[in-house]
Amino acid sequence: MIVLEENCCCGTQTEQESCCCGPKKDRSPEEYKKLVNRLNRIEGQVRGVHRMLDDGAYCVDILTQVSAIQSALSGFSQVLLDDHIKSCVVNDVEAGGTEKIDELITLLRKMMK
Repeated sequence: MIVLEENCCCGTQTEQESCCCGPKKDRSPEEYKKLVNRLNRIEGQVRGVHRMLDDGAYCVDILTQVSAIQSALSGFSQVLLDDHIKSCVVNDVEAGGTEKIDELITLLRKMMK
């Protein structure tokens, strides 16, 4: 019988395996709120672009808003990356590990494409 773990984000984790979504991170309420607020603003911007499209807005105006969304996503990524380095990577290094550094290098290569 397969028993699914209740804390798995996707409902596929069993007692014998880790979650398919990868490792988890506990965030402080302040960090969580800061990230969610940024995402909510981005979500609002995307809905605004959708309305612009529905209303037949001019291409350049829509593209200007898309550029603003891309900048906002970049800012979100920067905040998340800063927090990751200052917490996850530092904690791993202090514990004598290098796994998080290798993971960070791989991530940065993906982000720079």
